[in-house]
Formats: sequence, structure tokens, C-alpha cells
Amino acid sequence: MNIQAAVSREGARFPQLESLDIEDPRAGEILVRIVASGICHTDIGVHGRPGPRPFVLGHEGAGIVERVGAGVTQLAPGDHVVLSVNFCGKCPSCQRNAHSYCYEVLPRNFGGLRPDGTSPLSQNGARVFARFFGQSSFATYSLADARCAIKVPNDIPLEILAPLGCGVQTGAGAIVHSLKISAGDSVAIFGTGSVGLSAVMAARIVGAERIIAVDPIPSRLAMAKELGATDTIDASSGDAAKAIRELTRYGVSHSFNTANAPASYTQSLQCLAPRGVAGFVAPPRGEWAPDMFHLLSGGRALRGILGGDTTPSLFIPMLIDYYRQGRFPFDRLIKFYPFDQIAQAFEDSETGKTIKPVLRMTN
Repeated sequence: MNIQAAVSREGARFPQLESLDIEDPRAGEILVRIVASGICHTDIGVHGRPGPRPFVLGHEGAGIVERVGAGVTQLAPGDHVVLSVNFCGKCPSCQRNAHSYCYEVLPRNFGGLRPDGTSPLSQNGARVFARFFGQSSFATYSLADARCAIKVPNDIPLEILAPLGCGVQTGAGAIVHSLKISAGDSVAIFGTGSVGLSAVMAARIVGAERIIAVDPIPSRLAMAKELGATDTIDASSGDAAKAIRELTRYGVSHSFNTANAPASYTQSLQCLAPRGVAGFVAPPRGEWAPDMFHLLSGGRALRGILGGDTTPSLFIPMLIDYYRQGRFPFDRLIKFYPFDQIAQAFEDSETGKTIKPVLRMTN
């Protein structure tokens, strides 16, 4: 079958729409008609770095199951699904439902090929790398691993649900699962993009006493305030860690860093009270090293977080319930773009103009 897909090629500023051929689903796979796909900074980062080429990215897909391969019993044609992280299902992490820490997380999500070395996509007989997060959803159709798919209600537009696959659940999951923030705790959230603002909303849901949002963009700080932040700090106006300590006297019990500037890593540690925990979701841009004495002297911890430590099949339905209740209005973060405007959507995400771009596919 012929499909339209946004292909990342060496040296290209943005992915470009091209016609590709897609295989029939194999055992354990599903063919999904993609309705919408969110754009995450991971997509932008992978597009801009050396790696397998040509490659179809996209890992926040939402769509409707068209066909299922042999052995797929949990899904059927017509089901609405959100696509999320790929995992092996067999390793010690997977057996504990820690799918983001699957022992095969890198090859299965970033390698561009099935475990047997094949790809479901081609162009004029030549292989095109796919299987990004088991889905490659920057396309009108995706041949996804059935494990990636979470069945969702069909009364909520799929274009709204798409971002739940990665960025939104990462931010919310970091608060609920990774940092285990509860009533009375305090948290400073560095960066108020889709991950940071999802964290703000989740922190309000779990009853955090103080939710401090840090960002240099005034409009995003205003949004954070509307979504539940008790305090906001302009990151460009001085030492954010000092400002946080002044607000809280001893510092916060937790910090969550979604930015990649080395200074934000330093400040996310310096703002912690004794025994505080600093979570982060991406490596720093450039050289950085933690103040080990500061960590040791206060029993503080630095914690890496992938995917919010969630089990998507359980957590995404929970977030949908919170959305229905009006407690998790993540749709306010979204701006929609036609699929053929993917270059504009990438650029608006890079510049911070749009918090969460979502591509609408045309089939």
C-alpha cells in the first residue's frame, strides 16, 4: 500500500512529505490509520542528529486500527488507539511494567528496524528506516508493534489524545510515579513546555503545597499559573535557585528539570532542601557536572526519568479520566497543523512559539 510520510534525510532542515510503500502487518503488528501525531522535542533532536537515513520519525501517534497481524487479540479493526513507547515485554524491567527502561529500549525505539533487521517501509524497493518508538507516526499509516498501542474511548477526538503518547505522560508521570510527589510536598519545575506544564497540572492533582514554575517566556509562565502553579519565576531575571529558596526558606522537596541548559541543572539542585530529589528528562546541552558535596551534605539525589516511569496502558486511561473531570486540561497546550505544514510545526516548536504542535493527517 502507498502512503504519505514525512521523511528525515541527511542535511534536510525539516522532514519532507514523500510517497512510500508500507508492508502488510506481520505477527504482533497492527496497521493504524494515523489521524494525528504530536511533535516532541525528541523528534526534533533525532532529526537534527546523525543516524539512520532516510528515517520516518513520529512517536505520539493516534489513529484507528485497520488490520491486525497474527497473534494480536487485544485489538481489532475499528479500535481507537494512542501509540506510545515500544518494549520487548520479556526483560526484568518489562516484567515489572517499567517499559521505559526495557533492556532493549534503544534498538527498539531508535534503531529504525524490526528486531530481525527489516523495515516495513520502502521507496522504489529501497529500504526506509521506520519503527521509531515502534510506530513512525509522521505518516498517514503506521505499521506499529501492537505493544505500543493503548485502546482509548472513541468519544474523544484522537487529535486531542495524540500527545498523551509521550510528552504529556512523561511530565505527569514524573510527578506521580518518578518523584512520587504527594500532598504537602513542594516542587520547582524548570521549563514550561508540554512536559513541564503537564507536570504542573499533575502536581496540582496530587495536592502539592507549592508548585513553582521557572521559565524565561512570560506567556508560558502565565499559562503555568492558570494550570496550577502557585508561584512563577522568570528564569532570565537572575538566580532562580536563590529566588526559590527565598520563597520557601529551606528550598523545595523536589525539582523537575525539563530544560537542557547546564544552568538549569545547577539551579535544580541548588534549590533543593535537604533530602530533596531533582528529576530530569534530557541530558544537558554542553558540559556540566553536579556539585557532589551539595548532594552529599544534604542527602540530595539526582534522578534520571524516562517516560515518567509509567505503564502507558494504565496511565493514559487515567489521564483521560482526569481530562474528562476537567482536572487535566492538556488540550490547552495544543496547536494543530495540517500534515503538509510539518516544517512550520517543527520551527514553531523549536522557537517556543507553540507549546505542543499536533499534526492532522489527511487520508
